[in-house]
Amino acid sequence: MRDDYLVQALGPWRDTKAPLSTALARALREALLDGRIRAGSELPAERRLAAALGVSRGTVTAALERLRDTGWVRTRHGSASTVQLPPATAERIAPLSATGEAGSLVDLRRAVPAAPQELYLEATRRATDRAGPLLADHGEPGPGIPDLRAAIAARYSAEGTATRPEQILVTSGARAALTLLAAHFRPRTAVVETPTYFDALQVLRHAGARLVGCRVTSDGWDLDQLRDAFAAARGHLAYLVPDFHNPTGALMPPHTRRTVTQLAAQHQVTLVVDETMRDLDLRDQPEPMPRIPGALLIGSTSKSIWGGLRIGWIRARASLVRELQDHPLAGPLTAPPVQQLVAVELLRDLEPLLGQRRHELRQQRDHLAGVLADDGRWHFALPPGGLALWLRLTTTLADTVVERADRNGVALAAGPRFAVDATLTRYLRVPFTPPRPVLEQIAHVLDDAC
Repeated sequence: MRDDYLVQALGPWRDTKAPLSTALARALREALLDGRIRAGSELPAERRLAAALGVSRGTVTAALERLRDTGWVRTRHGSASTVQLPPATAERIAPLSATGEAGSLVDLRRAVPAAPQELYLEATRRATDRAGPLLADHGEPGPGIPDLRAAIAARYSAEGTATRPEQILVTSGARAALTLLAAHFRPRTAVVETPTYFDALQVLRHAGARLVGCRVTSDGWDLDQLRDAFAAARGHLAYLVPDFHNPTGALMPPHTRRTVTQLAAQHQVTLVVDETMRDLDLRDQPEPMPRIPGALLIGSTSKSIWGGLRIGWIRARASLVRELQDHPLAGPLTAPPVQQLVAVELLRDLEPLLGQRRHELRQQRDHLAGVLADDGRWHFALPPGGLALWLRLTTTLADTVVERADRNGVALAAGPRFAVDATLTRYLRVPFTPPRPVLEQIAHVLDDAC
C-alpha cells in the first residue's frame, strides 16, 4: 500500500484525548471497517509509516502491537504486516458496533446479530455458482424465486402450519412486509403492544393509522387492555409480536393466543403477527408455540441470521398474496434475486446455526442477568427468548440513564422509544448480544448512570 494512499485513507486521525498510538490503532481499525483499506492490504514498513504520518516510530510500533494482539494485523517474520478482520469476529453474535471495536461507542440502540461470516460466505459462493439461470432471466420483481418460497413454506409445514409456496410473498425484510400490508389494508386504527418494535410504530403511523396500545410486561399481556384495543380497532388491523416479544422477551401463553383469536373474529380485525424473534427460543427445551389461527404472518432472517441479508416474507392465503403482488409498492419492497439465492442456501441447513446461537445467547443472557441481579435500582424478569433484558428503573428516569451512559461510551434505547404514547419513562432495553467483557462494561456504566 502506498504511503500517501494510507495517509489519505486514515484522514484526520489524531485525537488529543487519547495517546497517539491508541488513536492510530483505532483509525486503522475504522478505515478497514469502512472499506477505506481493503482486508489483506500490506502496510508500509514501520519507519516509512512513521515518516508519512509525522509521528515517532515508537508510536507506530505500539499501535501495530495493539492491533496484532487483538487480531486486526498479522505479521509474519521477514514479511510486511497486513490488515485483516480478526478471526474472532467471524462467528460471534455481536456486531462490531455493539462491542466498541468499530469506534469508542458501544452501540446497543438496536438489538441485532452479526452475520455468521463463514457460513454466509460459503452460502454466497454456492449461490453464485448456480446463479446462471437466474442472471439469464429478466430479474424483474415478483413474489420471490421458487426455491426460496418453497424453503420458507417447508419450514412452516415442518412446524405444523401446512403451507404451500404460493402462500409466501418474499420482501426485503420484516419492515417491508409490514409496510406492504399497511399500504394494502390502509387501516384507520391499529392495535399495537406497549412497548413494541419501534420501526413498526413508524410504519403504521406513516400509513395513517391511529394507534391503540395494549400493555405488555415481562409477565405477559394485559387481557383487559387487549379487549378494549380490539374493540376500538373494529374492522381494521392489529400488529402483535407473541413469540419472544420485542423488547420484553415475553412469550404469549396459549390461553392469551386463544383470546386474541376470539377478539380478532369478534371485531373483524385483521391480525398481523411478527415472528421475527420466533427462532430465538432460549428455554432449556425449545419448542415452537402453536400459532394464532387466521393471522397474517411476517417472518425475517434479520435476527436469526443477519439484518444485512434483507430477506423477509409474508405468509397469507394465496389469493391475498396475489393481491399484494399487484400492489405498486410490491416491486420496490421485494428482495434482490441473488440475495434470495443466498437465503435459500442458508435456510437449507439453518438448525446447526440456530442451535449454536441459542446456546451462546442463553449463556450471555444468564451472565448479564447475574451481574445485574439483586440491585434495588432496577427490576427485570429473565426472558425466555429474544435478544435483550427489559429493565424497569426504580430510582432514575430512563432518558437520564441513557444520557449518562452515552457520556461513558454506551448507547442504549429508553422505553419511550418503544411506546405508542411516549410513556414507559422508567424502562430501558439492554441487549445481551455482546461478549461477556462488554456485558460487564455495560453493567458498570449502568451502575454509574443510576
